[in-house]
Amino acid sequence: MSHRARQLRVSALARVEGEGALNVVVRDGSVERTELRIYEPPRFFEALLRGRAHTEPPDITARICGICPVAYQLSACHAIEDACGVTVPEPVEALRRLLYCGEWISSHALHIHLLHAPDFLGYPDAITMAADHRDAVERGLALKKVGNALLEAVGGRAIHPVNVRVGGFYRAPTRAELAPVAEQLTAVLYLALATVRWVAGFDFPSVELDHELLAVHEDHRYAITRGRLVSGDGLDFPVSDFSSHVVEHQVPHSTALHASLDGRRYLTGPLARYSLNHAQLSPLALHAAAEAGLGPSCRNPFRSIVVRAVEIVYAVEEALRLISEYEPPEPAHVDVPPRLGVGHGVTEAPRGLLYHRYGIGADGLLTSAVIVPPTSQNQAAIEADLHALVTANLALPDSELTPLCERAIRNYDPCISCSAHFLDLTRSPA
Repeated sequence: MSHRARQLRVSALARVEGEGALNVVVRDGSVERTELRIYEPPRFFEALLRGRAHTEPPDITARICGICPVAYQLSACHAIEDACGVTVPEPVEALRRLLYCGEWISSHALHIHLLHAPDFLGYPDAITMAADHRDAVERGLALKKVGNALLEAVGGRAIHPVNVRVGGFYRAPTRAELAPVAEQLTAVLYLALATVRWVAGFDFPSVELDHELLAVHEDHRYAITRGRLVSGDGLDFPVSDFSSHVVEHQVPHSTALHASLDGRRYLTGPLARYSLNHAQLSPLALHAAAEAGLGPSCRNPFRSIVVRAVEIVYAVEEALRLISEYEPPEPAHVDVPPRLGVGHGVTEAPRGLLYHRYGIGADGLLTSAVIVPPTSQNQAAIEADLHALVTANLALPDSELTPLCERAIRNYDPCISCSAHFLDLTRSPA
């Protein structure tokens, strides 16, 4: 078909962070621009936080996302504690890591089985897919159920946990309370391994991204709740230097800010985590990755579904280890008295690193708040990947190019709150 002058407009993208759209303009046979437009009205969380007590951010920021509330809670806790000069004891940090494992299991299982797999198997949605792949859908639900059980046992409830506080937890679960969860985790470990084998058999387009990668890193374990920041080009810096390297800027087509790393486009999330922290995976997760055909790095965004499956294996195994070594911290939290200062916090949400920065006045009230979510950081990379994908597939009709673009966006799992799986597409002259 002719594509010398062509404009693709998708008015409502499925499963992006809130409300978004896609606009692609082709002129003179080449892609002139590709815009991922996030048009949801700003929610003003940063402004809402200013003037609040320094103890409030974990509960307030959890409401930013119903799927990844723990990421917001713990990034906020780290930043507040950093500003106040407090380091929580290792038993509290271990319990935080256990809570975060529950979020990884729940979020990854939902994305893989119900939202992403239909793209590879040719179904419009998971409900339709279930007619032919009931076992896969049930496996995903079983994994998500165990992730939720872990969130409830440690956090008090699965959505917007109520047991997290600055300095630790309101109450530490007993070993007896975690024992049933350990049994459930043991029972689903084989399901996690089966998921890796299942998704490894999908048909993946041959694509290699060239973005810079950025992830949290710890030398002795796969980074989740804390660490320093490293990049594929050799950057290695503390969380406090985040704003010296990562700069946000406004683009005219989106209410969400874009970000650059030392002036370059970059990517955070599963591909970055795996490629930069592969050596820190557990032996079982490493074996599963190798069996799935993953090398020490992965730069094919379509294969991110395999990396997420490997991370489920790791999170299940890590949760079991943490429970087996668990001794309830006494007390469950340490005091964090306010002091004048600025603090920084970062954790690895399922979709990528999440950064918080807070300024605290001498009176204990917040003077400033900055939150940089993974979706915002990945927008420029997503647009670049869409540009390359459309350029390589201009010969396709709109009816095929549109779902291909949606698949490419869903590789990054920018959000899973939207319910519609399809796109409405209109095409008009550029």
